[in-house]
Amino acid sequence: MKLDISNNKPSGPALFNLGFRPFFLGAGIISVLSISLWSAVYLFQFSLDTQLLSTSQWHAHEMIYGYSLAVIAGFLLTAVKNWTGVQTLSGKPLLLLFTLWAMARLLWLFGTSYLVVAGILEALFSLLLLFSISLPIFKAKQSLKQIAILSKLILIITFNSLFYLGALGILDNGIFWGIYGGIYVIIALVLTMGRRVVPFFIEKGVGYPVTLFNSKWLDFSNLFLLLAFLVSELLLKDLQLSAYLALGLFIINSIRLVGWHTPGIWKKSLLWSLYLSFWFITLGFLLLAGVYFVGISKYTAIHALTVGGIGIITMSMMSRVALGHTGRDISNPPKTISYALGILFSGAIVRVIVPLFETQYYTLWIGLSQALWIVAFLIFTITYLPLLIKPRIDGQPG
Repeated sequence: MKLDISNNKPSGPALFNLGFRPFFLGAGIISVLSISLWSAVYLFQFSLDTQLLSTSQWHAHEMIYGYSLAVIAGFLLTAVKNWTGVQTLSGKPLLLLFTLWAMARLLWLFGTSYLVVAGILEALFSLLLLFSISLPIFKAKQSLKQIAILSKLILIITFNSLFYLGALGILDNGIFWGIYGGIYVIIALVLTMGRRVVPFFIEKGVGYPVTLFNSKWLDFSNLFLLLAFLVSELLLKDLQLSAYLALGLFIINSIRLVGWHTPGIWKKSLLWSLYLSFWFITLGFLLLAGVYFVGISKYTAIHALTVGGIGIITMSMMSRVALGHTGRDISNPPKTISYALGILFSGAIVRVIVPLFETQYYTLWIGLSQALWIVAFLIFTITYLPLLIKPRIDGQPG
């Protein structure tokens, strides 16, 4: 099948006009299905065939490389078109890419029974996604400008490959690298993209003139500390060094977020959600330091990064992108999305903050956070389904 990424207007169902449409819808659906299944396993001992993995490793893989990578794929296929002016995948080629992702997700819902087949599908999906993102960037001669984005996408794909090698018994540390490398690189991608867009969104969205504080020194310090943290965590496994680096990341990102604050964000859900998601990531770094210094559970720290950070920011960004690219007013999202974001934020509080002070009912807090996640993404998926499957309301392509 020839991959047509020309500037011709896509034909066929609107769902495959542009990458955000199928992948945001798929992300919403798989987040509900995957967490529902995980909740059944965790709370009710539902039997899931994961002989090659623990059930928690199964859960981690699907949230990293099922849900999160779907959001990344949808976002980049849409954003790269804007950055370069070159059409990204649409129509049948986009359907092919999405089908590879969806078939792998379906197989993972059965545990690890079809791990090899799922791995082959994910490898094909990853290669096609990387090609689809890279080609427009190279055509527009933006390879140096977008190297930070491309390199992180390559790393995410690489860590997924390492996970499979570990699961199949080929690489001893493969599962560890796949899970933690995947999470940390996605956080790095979120921080990179957030530095580009969050201050811009806030300045343009609060409704009054404001210039937020940014600093090249903060940018370089954050990049250096994050790279050092990745090396320490994944290769050196030096708990003390990782703790000090995580503490440095907490301080740097706290300074940045103080500079990004303006009171107007609290009036708009697509602004406060972005801002609070970055605070959860920043809290995650503090909790990672606390793993070494005061014995905080690493699972709690990781879920600050994932549920509070990745979860909230991805829902917020999907909501914003879907509104803008279907011709709607991004400053006036559906009220249901404000509720969904509030529910998701509450779930992050229950999963991360409450267990720090009350451990007696730990299983209850986990179950409640799972339920809140499911409800939030059900609301998101039902709300955005009509927008994603119908053409733009302004008649424009996309």
